[in-house]
Amino acid sequence: MAMSALPLQVQTFDGPLGRRIIDTHIWAVREGLRGATSYDLFDGYCQRLVFHGLPLWRAHAAMETLHPQWGGYGYTWRRELNAIQPEQYARSEVAGPEWLRSPMYDLIRRARAGENNPWMRRRLELGPEQRDFLALEEFLAEGATDYYGQLFIFGDRGDPSQGTGVVYSFVVDRRGGFNDDDTSLLQATLPALSLAMKAHASYVIASTLLRTYLGEETGRRVHAGSVERGTVESIHAVLWYADIRGFTPMSDSLSGAAIIDLLNNVFETLNATLRARGGEVLKFLGDGMLATLSFEEATRAETCRRALDAAAESVQHVAALNTTRAAAGIPPVTVDIALHIGEVLYGNLGASDRLDFTVIGPAVNEVARIEALCEPLEQAVLVSAEFAAAVGDAGARLRSLGHYNLRGVREAKQIFAFCTTQS
Repeated sequence: MAMSALPLQVQTFDGPLGRRIIDTHIWAVREGLRGATSYDLFDGYCQRLVFHGLPLWRAHAAMETLHPQWGGYGYTWRRELNAIQPEQYARSEVAGPEWLRSPMYDLIRRARAGENNPWMRRRLELGPEQRDFLALEEFLAEGATDYYGQLFIFGDRGDPSQGTGVVYSFVVDRRGGFNDDDTSLLQATLPALSLAMKAHASYVIASTLLRTYLGEETGRRVHAGSVERGTVESIHAVLWYADIRGFTPMSDSLSGAAIIDLLNNVFETLNATLRARGGEVLKFLGDGMLATLSFEEATRAETCRRALDAAAESVQHVAALNTTRAAAGIPPVTVDIALHIGEVLYGNLGASDRLDFTVIGPAVNEVARIEALCEPLEQAVLVSAEFAAAVGDAGARLRSLGHYNLRGVREAKQIFAFCTTQS
């Protein structure tokens, strides 16, 4: 029952239908230029369809996206709610059996086969042959009479950087279903709506990728326009550096898949403790991790306490991870953590066509050198004297180990150990 072309039933734009089309088209373009969200765009479009006389009972829009957790997102409008319900689809759901047997996926399948903007209409009242998908039987049971769906591809056969496309479905419950004016209004105005949806999808994808690969705050700054090489600012920050002890011999004895699994588990554990306390991971450095917690002078002690709490929780979580690994007959992992405090330069560095948004300064080098002392001093967490002085009452959890020479640092530095039951 595939259909490849839908004839537009508009002969002139001077009549009521033509004016509805023009009004909706102009609205969609203006909202897209304004930067309206996909949520507001689809909600506004459904409201306009109802205003223009469509007996809309249910409508749905869905888009694929580039996100490490979510394969797509969608919006469902229902008349009894007169509102949109947003949805996110985990990557496993996008490939699930329910989705693969849906009329919307059939449109995607046809598009992948080369059909241009495929559509379908099912007059649910006319017989079982019109209800060739389980969802259509369910719609009929709830009182629906007609179903219209269409897919619009973004870019050349679906460009992931823009969202591969948007697929729609509209269901009415009027006896006799859609009339010719209804389907003409949909066909004539959905392209403009899709263009506006594409604009927002591209913005969301760019924002998501920047946050994922650069961090929440850094990604926000880059997306907001901080892209000029050499633009840096001085910030006060806690520097949080972690490294897996003995990673090189460990990687020689484990398979590639086991190493990747180990790194993902460790980094997820560390990042979770920091994320909950306002920290931001700047770099994954092979088996190491550099993070910051920036502060104003008035919040320095509180920021240090949060960093220390994150380190304590990380030690506990790594111990729990090792319990799981031991049960599976896998060698344990040791993670060393160093905490320091200082003023660093934060901004764009690199070549003219390849930049890195990072932090530099003596404090960055020092925190890495402090971490290198964890193994010889047999400590999971070490902190600098500057950090110990700033942390306030939480300093009771620290004990001095004496002064040590740090490679590349002229004066010996006092180093403190964090007192935990694991140390």
